Amino acid sequence: MSGSAQPPAGFQPPDWRAREVALLAPWAMHAADSAGRVHPEPAHPFRGPYQRDRDRIVHSAAFRRLAHKTQVFTGYHGDYHRSRLTHTLEVTNIARTLARALALNEDLVETLALAHDIGHPPLGHAGEDVLADLLRDEGGFNHNAQALRIMELLESRYPEFPGLNLSREVLEAQAVRKKDGSAPPPLLETQVVDAADSIAYDTHDADDAIELGLVTLDELLELPLVAEAAARVDERFGSLTAADRRRAVIHELVDFQVAELARTSLATLRSLSLGSAADARAAFGTETPGRRRVVAHAPAVSAAKQELERFLFERVYRSDRVLAVRDPAQQKLAELFRWYIAHPEALPEGYRRRADAFGVPRSVADYLAGMTDRFLETDHTRRLGG
Repeated sequence: MSGSAQPPAGFQPPDWRAREVALLAPWAMHAADSAGRVHPEPAHPFRGPYQRDRDRIVHSAAFRRLAHKTQVFTGYHGDYHRSRLTHTLEVTNIARTLARALALNEDLVETLALAHDIGHPPLGHAGEDVLADLLRDEGGFNHNAQALRIMELLESRYPEFPGLNLSREVLEAQAVRKKDGSAPPPLLETQVVDAADSIAYDTHDADDAIELGLVTLDELLELPLVAEAAARVDERFGSLTAADRRRAVIHELVDFQVAELARTSLATLRSLSLGSAADARAAFGTETPGRRRVVAHAPAVSAAKQELERFLFERVYRSDRVLAVRDPAQQKLAELFRWYIAHPEALPEGYRRRADAFGVPRSVADYLAGMTDRFLETDHTRRLGG
């Protein structure tokens, strides 16, 4: 029967250690060299440590809630534009492509990509701004720091330890994203995920903005990065319908950035003659002047991306239409924060217990940051009447 073939007698899948030796470049982070976990655990019989980390992220409540958290467009309930989860999956796909092209550890890259936004509160960056302001005397709020807090403390799914007990390399990568100078130079796998995140949000935020009527493709075509992508599309396909051309341009934008980043970064890696992941750390900041990372675009592409990002900030993220929807939502989050500060007994039991160690404001923020957009609306109505 088709599809029913069995492996030969005595077949054993290759050990993950041998697989890494066969597939990964010397500059990759080999899981066999991992610094381990904060709370030691027995090795799994057939899954490597970063495979286990990936699975723990996917099975976490924080990851599931990303499906109903805003990426950019608060209050727009259409089915087309990205949620925080679909953005995460797009980042993961791009990051895995780059990891394979550079012979890096795909299991680690996938883990970092899947985890990179789990600390986002409801309403996306708009919600983060509210909590940062409300906690300005309590150490502030940052979604990258919150993700680390989830990993190490809040996501308690195992009886043996708090948090998810992820590998130290995963925790370190998230600490790098905090950008507070507390982490060592990033692994190449960390750099790949940051680059993939930039490619995804630059391109897909533009796509969503067109779909919502905030900008037009013609306006985006005034930017060199987009204009050059459109020229390549027109040369390849000739005349297309407006909808097909738009989709093709978005696809080309992603494809071009990924391919250029892979080519440029691989050339840099080969020029540096790196023999280990430790060498890759040491090379951080030593490549072409003006570029801090080994995994980086050529200067001309970086400049074109920055121009696209400025356009999105001015015309999309700060547009009157987006702000008109965002501001009332931010007000509801602030009102709910103040309500729980006045009624800490209404917090779930785990948050009440942690308030003794971390204070009521931080525990209230932990609870609110875990909410989805729609639960925020529901809880605000329940507590404050709408």
